[in-house]
Amino acid sequence: MSNTRSAQLSFDDLGQPLVSTTFVIVDLETTGGSPATDSITEVGAVKVRGGETIGTFGTLVNPGRAIPPTITLLTGITESMVAKAPRIETVLPSLLEFIGDAVVVGHNVRFDVGFLQAALHRAGHAPLTGPTVDTVALARRLVRDQVPNCKLGTLAEHLRLSHTPNHRALDDAITTAELLHLLIDRAGRLGVTGLDDLLALPTMAGHPQADKLRLTARLPRQPGVYLFRTASGDVLYVGKATDLRTRVRSYFSTDDRKKVGPLLKRTERIDHKVCSSVLEAEVLEGRLIRHLDPPYNQAGTRWRAYPYLKVRTTGSTTGLTVTRDLPEDGPDDGTTLLGPFTSSTMVRTAVQGLEAVLPLRRRPKGGSATTSSPEVAAAAACTALAALTTQPELALVPLTQKMTELAEQERFEDAAGVRDQMVAFTELLRATRRREQLLRVDRLVLTMPDGGRAEVRRGVLWRTWRVDDGGLVDVATDVEMRPDLPEPDQPLPRALADELATTAAWLDRHGADLQVEHVEGSWVSVLPALPDYRSVRSAKYDVERERAANRPPRISRRLAG
Repeated sequence: MSNTRSAQLSFDDLGQPLVSTTFVIVDLETTGGSPATDSITEVGAVKVRGGETIGTFGTLVNPGRAIPPTITLLTGITESMVAKAPRIETVLPSLLEFIGDAVVVGHNVRFDVGFLQAALHRAGHAPLTGPTVDTVALARRLVRDQVPNCKLGTLAEHLRLSHTPNHRALDDAITTAELLHLLIDRAGRLGVTGLDDLLALPTMAGHPQADKLRLTARLPRQPGVYLFRTASGDVLYVGKATDLRTRVRSYFSTDDRKKVGPLLKRTERIDHKVCSSVLEAEVLEGRLIRHLDPPYNQAGTRWRAYPYLKVRTTGSTTGLTVTRDLPEDGPDDGTTLLGPFTSSTMVRTAVQGLEAVLPLRRRPKGGSATTSSPEVAAAAACTALAALTTQPELALVPLTQKMTELAEQERFEDAAGVRDQMVAFTELLRATRRREQLLRVDRLVLTMPDGGRAEVRRGVLWRTWRVDDGGLVDVATDVEMRPDLPEPDQPLPRALADELATTAAWLDRHGADLQVEHVEGSWVSVLPALPDYRSVRSAKYDVERERAANRPPRISRRLAG
């Protein structure tokens, strides 16, 4: 099978400036409207770049079948005109060479490309895979209020194009090429400068706030953070992006969150800061949210309520307590503070699991303390602390046994509750381990896949370097917002929880692509991997078993998944 058309354009190609993008405008005349049963009678194509025509291609095609009289009346193409013309199988290699890597354009491009794809398939060629631009869709978004309809002839008349379509392939392609240039010029007023912008425009231009697309005109295609501001400069929202331009412009097309409409309505300015890496963008986003407290970043402001887990192993009140109070002078003797954690529900569920398998002293709602003796409760608290730090099996083994016993008794809902406790416990422990691993590293210098570098100190992004002309340039990562380093052996401040979680998650995702240049401290985890109970699907829990036991459907659904 031959393949004279290159593979689909890369992301970098899609982001290329329109002025340097090559387009091939294609128009076909056919014996009818179905690619499956009708044939091509004429091919016309025009190659343009930067507003200039750089080539044309035109030929009649012998369709191998009779041309209906209605088609002849419409196009003027008769059977005698195509009798000695080449078959489409002969035309395709030359046409594919003419198209090359260009972006295919058409007025109702699906019609023309559909016929081409069918012909390519029948001739044994690979299909066209590159992006296409439909001037009908662009016209509907950019000039629909100026014309009664978006037919090519109507547009040519009302927009005063110098060419007029006449249902002949090359003439119509030339008219469409002129229309494309006019539409690209109109699109430029909405900040459309690259191919990716043009491809997304049909969905963007109909947005209620489409006029504000101009605010994105100067955004680069680089990683960084962006800030939506009011007319007075107040920050409404802070976000991060691997590609600033693409991400911000997506608010006008693919982003359908409820808050986006009100946000764009209030936005009158969009600022940005280019970052040396995605890691820097993620960290800087969090710092800006904590510093500015934007009204549309509600999720990023929840850190103030992050809970700690207090484990007290001595004294008269041993046991586990979920608390938001952080002692100014650190925890008392005999007390360990774990956290902060992002979810109170997760912590409380994990505590319920520990309390279910250990004789901890606790105070149920509306009741008195349990009957465990102080000595037994203190020993249980020590066991709980070990389970939460270095020996998770002390909790997971009895919890697993309890879950199995409940399932064997067909107490499926209770068994699922224990499973949820195991999930919460492992998630809590996993978060603690990732954080502790970072806190043990006083200084870690990493080389990124692109050659840039990042320095992390106790989980805090300290410095970054980007590659510039073959060398490394210190980016000076927003020193004024850089937090103080966490103190050893002290509870982690809530304000640092998200940053350490961001750094840890980033290292997890990209660790295999990073090179460690320098380490001060301990950069190793000696603890075994944790099991993942989130997808436990024991046969004892499946839906059919539940149905056989005549359990309510709601329980079956819960246990199934």
